[in-house]
Amino acid sequence: MDLGWIATYAANCMASPQISFAVEGGSGTPVPDISIEVDDVYSRAIRASFEIPYGTEPWGVRRFFVRDSFGKIVNVLSHSTAQETGGG
Repeated sequence: MDLGWIATYAANCMASPQISFAVEGGSGTPVPDISIEVDDVYSRAIRASFEIPYGTEPWGVRRFFVRDSFGKIVNVLSHSTAQETGGG
């Protein structure tokens, strides 16, 4: 994936490791220090009582940021289903 401001490279295997390089955070957000992908990010965030400031991004990712105890921005994300992004 290459959106101009972020490029992601992924392996074509079961675990699908990925690495991304970003020059901006997308949707007017700061550049996160690290991104972590989890299954069903919203259910996990709601159970943990996190405030969700915005929803699904146009490029098909649901995410929210948290700041860790060292001040680093952590982008927690999951890929949206086709139904959530309007793709079917």
